[in-house]
Amino acid sequence: MTASIKNFLIQEFMPDVKATELATDYDLLTNGVVDSLGLLKLIAWIETEFTVTVDDAALDPDNFRTVDAIDAFVARASVTAEAS
Repeated sequence: MTASIKNFLIQEFMPDVKATELATDYDLLTNGVVDSLGLLKLIAWIETEFTVTVDDAALDPDNFRTVDAIDAFVARASVTAEAS
């Protein structure tokens, strides 16, 4: 999942960065890579790409702050979706 997340972020928000240069703990929000509109785009992509639902309770920015955080969120959301 991490590679797919990195590739999306680079393609959409960081076209001059190589996947190997994007640390999985790099803070995308604090560093201005992803703004509020970008966050909506990211969430829409996550829902489509990983077939999960991002409900209002999951809209905590910390879930989308880093590649690691996004990966962990998708893993949790996938387990929840499978349990339903």
